[in-house]
Amino acid sequence: MDLRPAGVGGEGLQVGAVEESIKGEGGQKKRRQEEDEEETTSTKKQMTDHGVKVATHYNSLQEVGLAVRSRSRIFFMRNFNNWLKSVLIGEILEQVQDAGARQISVLDLGCGKGGDLLKWRRGGISHLVCADIAAVSVEQCQSRYEEMKKKSRINEKIFSAQFITTDCAKEVLSEKLDDPELMFDICSCQFVYHYSFESEQKADMMLRNACERLKPGGFFIGTTPDAFELVKRLEASDCLSFGNEVFKVTFQSKGSYPLFGCQYHFSLEDVVNVPEFLVYFPLLEHMAKRYNMHLVSKQRFSEFFEKKVKNEHHRSLMMKMMALEPFPTEDGGQPASDSSREYNHAKEHYGKAEVKVPLGTLSRSEWEAASIYLVFVFQKKA
Repeated sequence: MDLRPAGVGGEGLQVGAVEESIKGEGGQKKRRQEEDEEETTSTKKQMTDHGVKVATHYNSLQEVGLAVRSRSRIFFMRNFNNWLKSVLIGEILEQVQDAGARQISVLDLGCGKGGDLLKWRRGGISHLVCADIAAVSVEQCQSRYEEMKKKSRINEKIFSAQFITTDCAKEVLSEKLDDPELMFDICSCQFVYHYSFESEQKADMMLRNACERLKPGGFFIGTTPDAFELVKRLEASDCLSFGNEVFKVTFQSKGSYPLFGCQYHFSLEDVVNVPEFLVYFPLLEHMAKRYNMHLVSKQRFSEFFEKKVKNEHHRSLMMKMMALEPFPTEDGGQPASDSSREYNHAKEHYGKAEVKVPLGTLSRSEWEAASIYLVFVFQKKA
């Protein structure tokens, strides 16, 4: 259960401008003024259009059934990411409940098609607000919710919900709430926040929407690419891109990495194909202090996995969710990749006396893609 391809992951290099420390509000304002003066009209247009690109991409993605997803090259990676989110959400919900909350309200910021609805249902929350920039995704999320309610047991109380289509990096979300007094116990932002780091204004608006209506002691949790790891891999490449058979990352240049607007293009199988922006995490941590938030934890996916998989409940959930690929395949099944080199790391462990078979693993390409990301937890000071 602890297998990962050797040599993948590790600490990112603190390279170039991403090492720039936070000098204080005065220095930041001066730097922002200089950057604003240097902006060209084309750059401003690009910044304006970026949210449209993201919305268009996710609106165009077709909803597919389990049979189609199971044939995906990244089937196990997607399950692995989903398991990680399940563990994160479950543990945070437990903390909120242990603190005495009985009526739990949640904001799903960047809800997509509603992939986390069942997690909130299992967590027994009372109210959910789902917000996303892609109108089609929000519609599908709402349809999933209505279907979930319709199929629920007679005596089961399903949480109430509101669905909002909006660009949370541009607009104030609280103005769109049905209940203007609503406060949240948790804000969850999964694989979304990096889109907002196009500019300081957008990053701050997204952070404001995530945190300003959290209750004291409330949590802001999420997943996002690790800027240090991306820069490390770029600097190790002999060109402006890196990747493998399932993903590709392409930068516009290397050697200089601005704190905001450091764009790269990310493509992942048939799921993602859009521009994204580096999130320099020390800066995000600094910005979060404006909203009375402090960082509780930040872990690479690899670190999170290695810690949580030791828990029997989490390990059982991982098997149930098929978050790792069995090696060798059973009953004549086909591996996710046709390349035997994708499983050299598993072969090294196969046959050892203390190792049970089949092993649980990810192909090397899937692990290289998954290990780009980190998980974070912020909490609002009481």
